[in-house]
Amino acid sequence: MATIEEQIKALEVEILGTQKNKSTEHHLGRLKAKIAKLKAQQELQRAKSGATGKRFYIKKSGDATVAIVGFPSVGKSSLLNYLTGSRSEVGDYNFTTLEVIPGVMEHRGARIQILDMPGLIKGASRGKGMGKEVLTAARAADMVLLLGDVYNYNFNVLEQELYEAGVRLDRKPPILHIAPGKKGGLLIRSTIQLSRMTEAEIAEIVRTYGVNNAIITVREDIDADSLVDFLAGNRVFLPSLLAVNKFDLWYDGVEDKIREAAPGRDYIRISVAKGMGLENLKERIFERLAFIRVYLKPKGGKADLEAPLVLLHGSTVRTVCEHLHRDFIELFRYALVWGSSAKFPGQSVGFDHVLADGDVLSIITRKK
Repeated sequence: MATIEEQIKALEVEILGTQKNKSTEHHLGRLKAKIAKLKAQQELQRAKSGATGKRFYIKKSGDATVAIVGFPSVGKSSLLNYLTGSRSEVGDYNFTTLEVIPGVMEHRGARIQILDMPGLIKGASRGKGMGKEVLTAARAADMVLLLGDVYNYNFNVLEQELYEAGVRLDRKPPILHIAPGKKGGLLIRSTIQLSRMTEAEIAEIVRTYGVNNAIITVREDIDADSLVDFLAGNRVFLPSLLAVNKFDLWYDGVEDKIREAAPGRDYIRISVAKGMGLENLKERIFERLAFIRVYLKPKGGKADLEAPLVLLHGSTVRTVCEHLHRDFIELFRYALVWGSSAKFPGQSVGFDHVLADGDVLSIITRKK
């Protein structure tokens, strides 16, 4: 009987040999669903056997975490040192950084943790060059900064390795819901017109992943890849930025080559050695993280409008409580919110209420 690794390789070979077009999309989706299921089984086996290998454990700090993902020797450590004042080792040879080095960049009231990680190479998602460790650390970040230089700018390699590790850059999770049942087969309910997949094709891929009885509610015009991502359940969706270092060594034609390697993607021109474009990079990181500001108001008091909490877009009342102290979680009763996220001023809300920029929040707790 073929091993899981052999089954995965056979399916990958079949995918490579299948011409990609509209008529084969759901067949490819079915194959990808089988691979996702096999990889989940593989990881479970590794975890049970204790063969998960080395991992980088970084305590997250600050208001957000940005992972610098780049090729060896493109200036990741030098960039970290400039942005944060950390002292990551710098050298003119590959793989100077052998661990994840954290630092904190302060910008416009936000404290942003920056991670300098070992260089990524092709095959990283399969374990080459500490690739799995690096990719695991990147998955835990809030944003990815893809870094190349004027001699090494094949961002598609970095993006592909991240994709194979379950990182989806600049995409949002698919909007659908699956309610498993014990009988009745698969019932597909769509709230929009489906044009990319039929209900039968959706059901076929869902069955491939082992779900045979469920009500599936589809709220967007999904494709096969999005459906497989949802079924896998272990994808992370992160914003990204592209930066190209060493632009002080610009040569004729390099920008055309970069645009060809990263079609349709904007990139930031920097030179750490010459201090070029670095303040712009700080600002772009801040903007891409889409921070919101929330002002705390004590019960019966006034909101402190001079010292907002800086939080990531999509943060909830629970996020604020976790940010302040675990007592706010344990003793929480309800919260009052004023601002654009509230239906009316002073609305009473619970843990799951999503906050908006400029909200004023009062957290009401019970006595110990």
